[in-house]
Formats: sequence, structure tokens, C-alpha cells
Amino acid sequence: MDERSAGQPPLQKEKRRGSRFPVVVFVEAKWPVLGGHVRETAQAMAVSAFGGLLDMKTHPRVGSELELTNLLSGQAVQARVVGTRPSKEGAAPRVAVELLTPSDTFWGLNFQLRKTSDELVKIEQEIKAGAVDPRILRDFRDSVDYVRKTAWAVQEWQERELQKHDPHTLLPLITTERIRRGTQLSKAITADLQTHEVTRETAGMDEFFHALEALYSRVAVLFREP
Repeated sequence: MDERSAGQPPLQKEKRRGSRFPVVVFVEAKWPVLGGHVRETAQAMAVSAFGGLLDMKTHPRVGSELELTNLLSGQAVQARVVGTRPSKEGAAPRVAVELLTPSDTFWGLNFQLRKTSDELVKIEQEIKAGAVDPRILRDFRDSVDYVRKTAWAVQEWQERELQKHDPHTLLPLITTERIRRGTQLSKAITADLQTHEVTRETAGMDEFFHALEALYSRVAVLFREP
């Protein structure tokens, strides 16, 4: 149930129009008060194109409008407080806000990826029902997974810069993911060679061969005994 201050008029139960996704986004909330404005840094914990759930120390009363600014992108939107949600014992309740104009971009890249991933899961189910070749389905999954992880790294880099943390600590994770993806692709191509689906005449094979030669010569050095 929503928690509301004493004396506030009853509010209709919030009708959530879109699925919320667990995404952490730092925003600045600003709302008018007598003699000026209040600015409060908030952390969005679950968001959709229609609104979100914010962790913030103070907030305007239910029904009030406020301006939200994404601290990464600088994008600002108008929103309305529609209720609060109980939080952990002793912590301030989370504030539910509704964007006055729905936005697929305000919450940033991580939200867009979460939303897209959810849609892709539905597409995957349709692909399965359509008796698609398992290799195509596997490539589809691998490609989506790679894009998701790369985009996560971009968002994480931005957030670490915003919080004055060293973003370069992400580089080993990015390199590890690139190696994993390269190994995955190499095994898939090996399987295609075994079934003769890839031959010398396959487009791009010359460039691929020279790239492998250069890669092998450098990787082999790492495994030679000193």
C-alpha cells in the first residue's frame, strides 16, 4: 500500500502502464517550495518508459510535480509523485514517480538494453516456435549477449567517471569478454569447416586466414617457455 502524509487527499491506486526493470540511474530531482526550489539527488532502482521508483531522502507530497535530470546524459523531464513504497526498516520510503511524457531514453542505456532484452526474449520464443535452424538461434543469442555486455561496459564506464572512480578498472573485464567471444566464434567456424559449410571460396576467407596467422604468432609467444 502507498504511504501518504496525514491530511493528504486520497489518491487513486497507481496503475502501472509498463513493465519496470531493475536499473540503477542517478538523477537530480527539483521541485518548487516557498521562496525557491529544493534539489535532491536520487537513485532510481526500478524504471519504465512511464516512470520509476526512486530512493531519495526527501520528496514533495504525493500529487506534486517535479523536474528530473539524468546526471549522466543531462536530459531533463517533468514528472509527478504518485505514491511511496515501504523500504527497508529505518530507511526512507521509495518514491514512485510518473513521467508526464513517457520516454524510452530518459533513464539511459541500461534501461533501453533491459527493455530490448525483454523484447528479444519474446522474439526468441517466436523463433523457437517457427522451427528455425538451431545454429541461427544460437548466433542470435550470442550476438545479443555480446551487445548487451558491451553496452553495459559503456554505461558502467560513464557511471564510474560520474562517481569519481577509476573507469580503467573495467578494461580487464572488456578484454576477457572479447577473448570469450573470439573463442566462441572460432569454435563455431571450426564446426562449419568440419561440415564443409565454409570452404576456401567462402567470402572473406583470405582476410580471415591472414588475421589468424597474425593472431597465432602473437598468442603463441605468450605460451613459450622463457
